[in-house]
Amino acid sequence: MRAFHRHSIIILKKRPLSITDSPIKEDPMKYLDKQHVTGHLSFFAIVIAAWLISACAGLPREPLMKSPPLFSWHTSIPSQTGQVILVAEESFLCFTLTRVYFLEKTNGEWTQTMEPLRAVIGKNGFAAPGEKREGDGKTPSGLFRLGTAFGYPEKVDTKMPYRQALDDDIWIDDPDAADYNRWMKKEQTKANSYEILKRDDPLYEYAIVIEYNTDPVIRGHGSAIFLHIRAASGEPTAGCVAVSKENMLRLLSRLDSEKKPVILINPDQ
Repeated sequence: MRAFHRHSIIILKKRPLSITDSPIKEDPMKYLDKQHVTGHLSFFAIVIAAWLISACAGLPREPLMKSPPLFSWHTSIPSQTGQVILVAEESFLCFTLTRVYFLEKTNGEWTQTMEPLRAVIGKNGFAAPGEKREGDGKTPSGLFRLGTAFGYPEKVDTKMPYRQALDDDIWIDDPDAADYNRWMKKEQTKANSYEILKRDDPLYEYAIVIEYNTDPVIRGHGSAIFLHIRAASGEPTAGCVAVSKENMLRLLSRLDSEKKPVILINPDQ
């Protein structure tokens, strides 16, 4: 009979795997649920992305523009105008962005002299020409002169007429007031509603009046439409056009009243 040394025999005894042998030591169902949910989230993310691509594929849209479509608007600009701010929407998939373009005319040709600027407009989008109303949260569409620049500092680098906004300066937005859609002093008006021009935030630190509904003034058709600094949060406006502070300063420094600048908002209308 063949002899075996006791120490040379290794006996492997299989036993059931317990929870303590697993990396899931606390709550295996919690771990499984987490894996389950993560897997489902990844799956749904892929499904949603695929749906967006397929759903948006059939929508009419144009690619993000590096330059504005000059042929669609330049014929409406007065011949004496040498500067235009163009406010237009661009679509990408199902998303829409608002851009501001700055153009100047040299030797009869319009040239984009600044890269497109990101902007925000009224929270309810553009109002069709002639359909803007007080308090509707829409930005009026159309061609308008650019008027007086204003802001908090005493002076600003611009060739536009400039007025410093003081503590008692207001803009009347009461449609029933005799001085509706006018810059006034508080003590000079009986209006029940107005905008304070020297605000507690930087939105009007640098701004310029868009001459919408100013000559003639039609009561209830909208007031206080400016090009100004956008909120840090990027939220839309109550009807104005807004850009970053840096870009607002750049625009002011380029604008020249002698070139009779205008702003064309929503040129597709």
